[in-house]
Amino acid sequence: MTDSAVSLPEIVAAIIFALAVLHTFSTKLFAHLSHVQPRHAGLWHLLAEVEVVFGFWAFVLVAALFLVTGRTDAIDYMESRNFTEPLFVFVIMVIAASRPILEFCAAAVRGLAGLLPMARQIAVFFLCLTLIPLLGSFITEPAAMTLAALMLRDRYFSQDISPRLKYATLGVLFVNVSIGGTMTSFGAPPVLMVAGTWGWDTAFMMKTFGWKAVLAVLVNATLLTAVFRKELADSGESGNTEEKLGVPVLVAFIHLVFLVAVVLFAHHSAVFMGIFLFFLGYTEAYERYQDRLILREGLLVAFFLAGLIVLGGLQQWWLQKTLLGVEPTALFFLATGLTAITDNAALTYLASLVEGVTPAFQYAIVAGAVTGGGLTIIAPNPAGIAILKSSFTDESVSPLGLFVAALPPTAVATLAFLLL
Repeated sequence: MTDSAVSLPEIVAAIIFALAVLHTFSTKLFAHLSHVQPRHAGLWHLLAEVEVVFGFWAFVLVAALFLVTGRTDAIDYMESRNFTEPLFVFVIMVIAASRPILEFCAAAVRGLAGLLPMARQIAVFFLCLTLIPLLGSFITEPAAMTLAALMLRDRYFSQDISPRLKYATLGVLFVNVSIGGTMTSFGAPPVLMVAGTWGWDTAFMMKTFGWKAVLAVLVNATLLTAVFRKELADSGESGNTEEKLGVPVLVAFIHLVFLVAVVLFAHHSAVFMGIFLFFLGYTEAYERYQDRLILREGLLVAFFLAGLIVLGGLQQWWLQKTLLGVEPTALFFLATGLTAITDNAALTYLASLVEGVTPAFQYAIVAGAVTGGGLTIIAPNPAGIAILKSSFTDESVSPLGLFVAALPPTAVATLAFLLL
């Protein structure tokens, strides 16, 4: 490609990418079709999965490249893509969301709750919205969302608490999980998708993003807990949370070793995939201490990220012109707004394709992407919605109610990332 000409494959790829974005806004239509056309319900359900969208259109792009450029060039393009990040996200999600890891984290929350100078019910609630979202930097955001939602459901949402508290909790939870994964270079998908390209390691993330995120998370949870302190103190504790056979400390420790090993070899897919296969064998050997591994959920997220890599590789020609001249503060708010309607990992990955960007550009796009992560039902929020929605009227969470509830914690995150 030259500076003055755009190739036919790039034009085709831009059109297909636009269709993929349009598809992301049309998933409810496909979900509706699954009910009115039961003969093809499986296909419509598949196309209604947000995580499937970019992977599906990536296949369309590859087919188009075969027609436009020929077999050799199409295969060369696919082999030039680096799929280490999607593989890593899949592996880390499955291990981090395993029952021994989640029970270890839950036990840590219960133990710390007894040390805080407040009623136990209030302390556990506070830690569910602070410690667990921050743990997302180490056990990944989807795993943190799953753990926090399960604890909130069993201890609070299953009780007779007000809709105001439920929506306010959702808003703070989603925002805090979104920003809480920024202490490391691997916990949050929007960070992981740019960390390698921009040379961001965990030390950089902690210095540039992490401490600001910690402060915002603490402020959000403290304000919410203070406002609803009386209602939280009056809520009873559900008694159905410890029915399963307890996980031995050694088993939990071995799972943690697997998790750390995968993180240490995050950039070497041949190594961490081997570790993962060993992990699968171990879980089979000690099946009595396991719940269902989230293989399907992890594969869907990996499929989404891999599709994004395939589609994004040919979008640089227009992204370069569109984003390069945007002032950092304006870019921050643009990214925050776009995150409310599209996946923030997609947003940051596309930004990583732009060449010649400044550190201020890089900071603004990632900070904005994670700040807006609580405003809507975009990954990893669907995991929280799926666990908690049964506690709401008609077993449905209002998108408008969630948006309004997430505005105050989003404002706190905005101030933290822009002013500190």
